[in-house]
Amino acid sequence: MNEFEFTPTYDTVCQAADRIRDVVVRTPLLESPALNKKIGARLLVKCETLQVTGSFKFRGAYNAISSLPDEVRARGVFAYSSGNHAQGIAHAAEMMNIPATILMPEDSPAIKISNTRGYGATVVTYDRYTESREEIGARIAEKDGLTLIKPYDNPAIVSGQGTIGLEIAQQLKEKGLTADYLSAPCGGGGLISGITLAMAKESPTTRLIAAEPENFDDTTRSLALGERVSNEPGHRSICDAIVTPMPGEITFPILQGNGVTGVFLTEREVTNAVRTAFTDLKIVVEPGGAVALAAYLSGKVDIAGKTVVAVCSGGNVDAPLFADILLEKL
Repeated sequence: MNEFEFTPTYDTVCQAADRIRDVVVRTPLLESPALNKKIGARLLVKCETLQVTGSFKFRGAYNAISSLPDEVRARGVFAYSSGNHAQGIAHAAEMMNIPATILMPEDSPAIKISNTRGYGATVVTYDRYTESREEIGARIAEKDGLTLIKPYDNPAIVSGQGTIGLEIAQQLKEKGLTADYLSAPCGGGGLISGITLAMAKESPTTRLIAAEPENFDDTTRSLALGERVSNEPGHRSICDAIVTPMPGEITFPILQGNGVTGVFLTEREVTNAVRTAFTDLKIVVEPGGAVALAAYLSGKVDIAGKTVVAVCSGGNVDAPLFADILLEKL
């Protein structure tokens, strides 16, 4: 039996919030008056770079693993990930004293591989351009009797990520604000779909935007076409955290059913957002975590005079790459 056979809803997001409350950070909603003046809007940034393990992924990982029956959890878990889901699963497993095996692309940022191993997980690498992580993962999970925790097509993962939406809604209410737009990075859609479930209930007038890298705009195109479509193979991106082949089976219907739209960003627009986050907000954001901010800074969303929220989803970036971005070498 699949331990995760349920439909994620607002109620499962609230249940996840109760489950993870004592282990996650209620990350701040930051803003810069100087940046607001530059862009002509009130921008608030949900800073998940300050989350446990340096990204939002810990929320879903802890919720998913802690939801397993004791005897299933004790056998251990398996995940495939380019890095942030890997670290979330590894650390959550470490906290619960269970084994974890993680399949990671061999070209993942060194900091992500190192941190995953540092949390005690066994790391296996593969070539993301010539091998299928799903096929390799299925073999490993079956061989070792491990429970597969998918990075986005898992209702417990979606529910855990949705707790960000609950926090944003509460933090906005504390400021007496309602957001016109909320943008979040999108790979397979676990983050934006979870947030959508929360915001549809908490702030139904807020418009949701899935932000993606160019050449990996499968969600943007799928939402426009009304059906899931995939990316052409062979492309690469600086946004390693959110390069996925197509929208998730679980996540896409949530986005489609709630009127979410998509936007894609060039690498230049993304690196500009990374620099802006550092100079104006004083935070370190990895490229994949900066696409939601880039959506506003690029001018691709009309935000003049509006109140908008961007989720900066992770800060696990290798120092040399970050330095090159800041020095405008990329």
